[in-house]
Amino acid sequence: MPTLFRHTEPLPPKAATGRVAELYEQIARDFGIPEPAPFVVLSSAPALLAPAWALMRESLIAGPGDRTGKEIAAFGVSQANGCRFCVDAHTMLLHATGDHALAERLARGREPAGERHARVLDWARRTRDPGTAREPYPFPREEAPGYLGTALAFHFINRIVSALVTENLLPADAQRLRPVRSLAGRSLSRAVRRPAVPGASLPLLDDPGPGPAWAAGTPVGPAYAALRTAAMTGAGLLDADDQALVRTALRAWDGSRPPLTPDPFPGRQERPGARLALLAALAPSRITEADVAAWRGPEHTDHCLVHLVAYGAFAAVDRVEGALSATAPQETS
Repeated sequence: MPTLFRHTEPLPPKAATGRVAELYEQIARDFGIPEPAPFVVLSSAPALLAPAWALMRESLIAGPGDRTGKEIAAFGVSQANGCRFCVDAHTMLLHATGDHALAERLARGREPAGERHARVLDWARRTRDPGTAREPYPFPREEAPGYLGTALAFHFINRIVSALVTENLLPADAQRLRPVRSLAGRSLSRAVRRPAVPGASLPLLDDPGPGPAWAAGTPVGPAYAALRTAAMTGAGLLDADDQALVRTALRAWDGSRPPLTPDPFPGRQERPGARLALLAALAPSRITEADVAAWRGPEHTDHCLVHLVAYGAFAAVDRVEGALSATAPQETS
């Protein structure tokens, strides 16, 4: 039977209990999509599911800044990372905001007609490159938690999706048809336009810290801190030398896509864990069954694989966050 998932077999959401069931209920209500694959695939590691949802919810859905602008930011980040699943999803979500002409311009590879939206899109695309992310932001200071949180949430989600989910948002790629994506977006419009209370996801987190300075005083900060803590536990699946290799590679990363040949990643047989982590950080769609099989022994479950991929993904997010937070947001007219 066809599946949306690669390398793992998450439990069906209907089998969820306890906190995971609470999360799915909140996701269905606030996101409008009952069982979104990017979160279902994390359910093999529930400690990651809650903060990943919280960061997206508290920034994109409930954070400061208008939803259309933040959807453009999510679209731009996803485009820069080559995550077709997320690009298609945010095209539909732009339809849900009511900005149908804007959604179709982006779907056709054109730039937004409005200057502000064009600047947001350009900024979002450039966040992949830590060297160009230090420029003034195209949004007011008070909206920084919403926009930066959205960008960082999707730098993480894009990598999880590219590694562990197929590209098919809808069966037979139906979202490629304008009437389908428009209709799908309209079906989500009530949830997208409904005001969301900030902080509603925080009770589902385990003792989160305050988070980075750019999100101070908002629920985005604790959500980011909780995701960082949960993702970094995956480092424990690597030995000290492999952890050092991952850190060194990410410090040197300039946002570019690694070449296909020669293969720049650690050898599959020699250092399979480091290879998986670095692929998740820099080229997640290139993770193959052979890569997973080389690392995965009887002791490594889906839970372990999701944690290792999340560790690599967040290592890249951390690198991007350091560049984004290096310059305080400036007021724009």
